[in-house]
This record gives sequence, C-alpha cells and structure tokens, in this order.
Amino acid sequence: MKKEVNNNKYVYFFVKRLFDIILSLLGLIILSPVLIIVAILIKIDSKGPAFFVQERIGKNGKIIKIFKYRSMVINAEEKLEKLMQKNPEIKKEYTENKKLSRDPRITKMGYYIRRYSVDELPQLLNVLIGNMSLVGPRPYLPREQKDMGKYYNDVIKCKPGITGLWQVSGRSDVSFNERLKLDKEYAAKRGLVYDIKIFFRTFGAVLGKKGAK
Repeated sequence: MKKEVNNNKYVYFFVKRLFDIILSLLGLIILSPVLIIVAILIKIDSKGPAFFVQERIGKNGKIIKIFKYRSMVINAEEKLEKLMQKNPEIKKEYTENKKLSRDPRITKMGYYIRRYSVDELPQLLNVLIGNMSLVGPRPYLPREQKDMGKYYNDVIKCKPGITGLWQVSGRSDVSFNERLKLDKEYAAKRGLVYDIKIFFRTFGAVLGKKGAK
C-alpha cells in the first residue's frame, strides 16, 4: 500500500512538471507580443525598470528569485517603511494583511496590470526553470516567515505557484492568516485533478477581477 502511494506521488510530480514545462513555454511564446508591449508601457508610465527580481521562499524553505513586472514606484520598500512610521493605521493594515487596500506606491500602469494579474506573467520563466509551478501556494517573502508560524512547514512542502487556492478564493480580499490556511489546505489536498480545477478557476477569478487590488 505504501509503495502504491509513493508511486502515485511520483506520477503526480512527473506529470505536474511536464505540464509546467509545456504550458509555461507555450505561454511565453504565445504571449510574447503582450509581454513586450506591457514592458514598454511600464517604462513609459513611470521611472524605473519594467521588470524586477525579488527573493521569495521556495520549496523546502530554499530562497528563490522570482520575476515580476514592476507595478510600484522605485524604492517601494523604503517608502512603505516611511508610510508605516507616519501612519499607525497603515502599519496595522500591513501587519495584519501584508498588503494595503489603497497602496499609494502603485503606479497608474501598475494598477491595471495588478487588476488582471498581468504583473505575475514573467513568473512563467520561473515555472520553466523549475523553482515555481503553475499551481501552488503563494510565494511568501522571507521576512514573512516569522508570521507564517505553524503553517510554514506545510507551505514549503510545495513549489510556490503563479496561481493557487488563495488566488481563486478572493486574492486581496483574503487576509494573510486566511491565505496561510488555504495554502495548508492545498498542500494537504494537492493532486492532478485538484490542480486542474484551480488552474481553470483562475481564469474566472482574473476575468471577474475577484479580490483584485
């Protein structure tokens, strides 16, 4: 029985990786005109690079670097610190949710690419490389590890995903703690059928702009 369970697990990992490679490669090829146009529009809209690389927590706690479109002003982290120092309400909101509902650091173009999750598209490169998957838990920041508490060990069992259970369950409308619960649930239930369901639910969540901010 144990051998059968292990075999099923290996089949799942193999097929999942195969789908990740095929779909991320197709996505990068088909969406290449869009990727180029978005990069140009970001450069026109505000000062700074079109793309940025950020450290996140990967599978087994390994620190990985993910690719994203820049949706905020440059020096966004420093501006956040200043905002939290000046405004206790902003500090409280960010501490609880790790996001701001009306984030003044977001650029005009950034608002639109976040609205439709376009800012995540460069992560198709991460999926192709293999340190992310199309479906998985949210890629958490290293500084968030201490706030992940008891959920940390469950979350790092999986590769982080471009989409996942929390993304199709409300995105920004979901609190940080609720995100962790959803990611733990995903880690416990993950499988090919479950991944496929989440993948297709993503289109409805993005087009419906559910929880998009």
